[in-house]
Amino acid sequence: MAIRHFLTLQDLSSDEFRQLIDRAIELKAIQKEGRIFEPLKNKVLGMIFEKSSTRTRVSFEAGMIQFGGHAIFLSPDHSQVGRGEEIADTARVLSGMVDGIMVRTFEHDIVEEFARYATIPVINGLTDTYHPCQLLADMQTWQEHRGSIAGRTVAYIGDGNNMCHSYINAAILLDFHLRIASPKGYMPDQEIVARGGERIKLYSSAAEAVTGADLVVTDVWASMGQEEEAEERAKTFAPYQVNAGLMALAKPDALFMHCLPAHRGEEVTSDVIDSEQSVVWDEAENRLHAQKALLEFLMA
Repeated sequence: MAIRHFLTLQDLSSDEFRQLIDRAIELKAIQKEGRIFEPLKNKVLGMIFEKSSTRTRVSFEAGMIQFGGHAIFLSPDHSQVGRGEEIADTARVLSGMVDGIMVRTFEHDIVEEFARYATIPVINGLTDTYHPCQLLADMQTWQEHRGSIAGRTVAYIGDGNNMCHSYINAAILLDFHLRIASPKGYMPDQEIVARGGERIKLYSSAAEAVTGADLVVTDVWASMGQEEEAEERAKTFAPYQVNAGLMALAKPDALFMHCLPAHRGEEVTSDVIDSEQSVVWDEAENRLHAQKALLEFLMA
């Protein structure tokens, strides 16, 4: 059987994406019931972190433990990865010791190179271009609250970053409409947008994108590695803040999502993130259940 990797959502078919969402919901129920389910007994996941993390590390590590396996945390400061060992060499070495590799890094080329040389599944835990694991959790959360997302309208407000790119891929696979509102110079990659065809619409106005939307999504204005741009970005993105006034333009039952961590008072106001429309805490918890479904799919 060919090794399956998960570098972007495009590594899944539409049916596989839906099956993972359904399975995540089942695994969540099993966990809540306190049932022991260990399909990865004695399996080991190697986790390489070049970017800091709360949700990604805890969800993968807890997921492996709950599945009867183990996860090993590798940071640049405590491994040869940070001392210049070739990615190909690291991938080959880890392939002989663990059963899967999760990489959270900067350039997307890095996870692609890991996948090229590894003989075990490689998972993208986040790159500057894509964040596919987050979309598994987001789409699970939507389904739990509203059912199928097919045909619905999602408004993504803010930087055309890795989250935005992954929402484009999700729109393609799950057949929803995606409106993206970003300032000039911060729009998503045009090649990625083009793959979405008519499902994807670009706006310069946040209000125009949000009007009548079923789901409103945002992310931080300055991602990891962009800290020096934070002050300039804050001025540029100020008209794209998701506040109560903006949410009022969406449908009355619209949901709000944010991958977290949130900078309250910047990209989103506290009255939105703490409102009844916000499902960010379910969304965060579902990183655990969605990634367990992914781990089972790739490694069991």
